[in-house]
Amino acid sequence: MKEFNKLSERQRNMLRYIEKYTADNGFPPTIRQIGENTGINSTSVVNYNLNKLVQAGYLTRSQHVSRGLRLTGPVPGGERKKSAVHAAAAQVRVPVIGNIFASKPVPVPEDYSYDEDSMIEVTKDLLGGTDPANAYALRVKGNSMIDAMIREGDIVIFRRQETAQNGDMVAVWLTDRNETTLKYFYSEGARIRLQPAHPDMDPIYVEPRQCRIEGKVLSVIRHM
Repeated sequence: MKEFNKLSERQRNMLRYIEKYTADNGFPPTIRQIGENTGINSTSVVNYNLNKLVQAGYLTRSQHVSRGLRLTGPVPGGERKKSAVHAAAAQVRVPVIGNIFASKPVPVPEDYSYDEDSMIEVTKDLLGGTDPANAYALRVKGNSMIDAMIREGDIVIFRRQETAQNGDMVAVWLTDRNETTLKYFYSEGARIRLQPAHPDMDPIYVEPRQCRIEGKVLSVIRHM
């Protein structure tokens, strides 16, 4: 590995940012985020310098996974947290398969599908013991769950399941309307109540046959 001080200032800044972001979030930044936070306007320039850092032995990189960067060791003068070292060893990949609407139910968008390139790496503790093969993530649109500390832009991790207990926060597909939403689930006999966590929004009532559970919320990655 080359000496750190022989790297360009731009490359040192990139390493420091990658280390700090990973320590704060539990997963590495995207190429665009690296550029925006180190004053580089071109993603191709970011990509070029990342490859140089890989060649120098400071990074490993997967070309097939979004956020597929890994530091090979602590950055001199950086802010790496010890907890991040342990978290990195316990990370798993989860696919981000689309959007979930924390708002009034809206039609399922055409891009609501599995994207092989849209993977994030999360620590195992965020899955609560769930097999990673049974987990997926969705990006939140809307603020109907704001009192549950879920906001627009957050990423919610789910366990695939088709049943729910009262009070579970779930992804629901309303089959008669081909609409999707994120709400608290309550079974009330002849109807299902889908309860938002927003003081100005009313619950949604549907018949059980119109409500298909797609997954239960395991954890939330806050939008920075």
